[in-house]
Amino acid sequence: MSSPLHELDKAGVSIWLDDLSRDRIQSGSLAELISSRAVSGVTTNPTIFAGAFSKGDAYADQLAELSSKGVSASEAVFEATTQDVRMACDVFAGVYESTKGVDGRVSIEVEPGIAMDSAKTVAQAKELFKAVDRKNVMIKIPATIPGLSAITDVLAAGISVNVTLIFSLQRYALVIKAFKDGISKAKQNGHDLSNIHSVASFFVSRVDTEINKRLEAIGTKQALSLKSKAALANARLAYELFEKEFASSQWQELEREGANRQRPLMASTGVKDTSLPDTLYVTELVAPELVNTMPEATMEAVFDHGIISADSITAEYEKSREVLAQLQELGVSYDDVVSLLETEGVEKFVASWNDLLDTVSNALQGK
Repeated sequence: MSSPLHELDKAGVSIWLDDLSRDRIQSGSLAELISSRAVSGVTTNPTIFAGAFSKGDAYADQLAELSSKGVSASEAVFEATTQDVRMACDVFAGVYESTKGVDGRVSIEVEPGIAMDSAKTVAQAKELFKAVDRKNVMIKIPATIPGLSAITDVLAAGISVNVTLIFSLQRYALVIKAFKDGISKAKQNGHDLSNIHSVASFFVSRVDTEINKRLEAIGTKQALSLKSKAALANARLAYELFEKEFASSQWQELEREGANRQRPLMASTGVKDTSLPDTLYVTELVAPELVNTMPEATMEAVFDHGIISADSITAEYEKSREVLAQLQELGVSYDDVVSLLETEGVEKFVASWNDLLDTVSNALQGK
């Protein structure tokens, strides 16, 4: 089949769906997307599951059974979400095998409320991995400062990790270091490095949303000319960092031992500003070994009218540096923006998690 999404796949970008629900799995919709939309993986988060549980009755029977056992809302969420992810992993088992573990991945996130607790994050990552019990699961861990050591420890245990909520280039560099340390420790622990995979999820559109507010407040012609340029610049420079960090001699030694590079993943790729092209954060972020996880609406927009180039990143590094430099000159603090976005990101997922617990608690009580 030929479509812009299939062209994107041929350009080396893995297309992962940023959505999951039991309805989508049981209806066959998820399986159908593999061929019709070149989808090769799935990412989830607390917001996605909160939405899934609040619609329809796909979870009613399981929640009724769990209610009869007297489980808590958090235990019920754990049971139901790990079942969803297990079933989705089975849907993508063929993709996982055909790509030798590169794709066919389904991600499930640790509770956002423990994002600042390394020990709890490691413990829950191991619990989730054991509960899903599928080789193609990835455990999502936020790239907070406490999360960095957790990333290393979970990888050292031979578990594949999706590092999420990355906003800054500086933090991304620390994520790569945490990844390399984890792979080195996994080797020391006797794990087969070829079985361990990781992605680093760099959030895109939220950067523009926050910086655009600040540019509009400044209001000058120069400031307004920079609107909606920061997110692409930031993401492109992240890819440059990926290229540089995985060309090192230290990494190449691990690669000879079978280690897989941690691929950059572009997340939050739905366009928030309706005046922008709805495919912007996909078509302008094309390069080999990239993952783009898309909400369904964005995926359908690319399928319908996306124009795919072979590479829309690597020729843009200098222009991207200029954009960030100009923002700094205008008084838009990059450090302040990315710090705020990380804090808000964790808070939003905590709020979604609480909504999910409320929904499940009401269901367990028959409300």
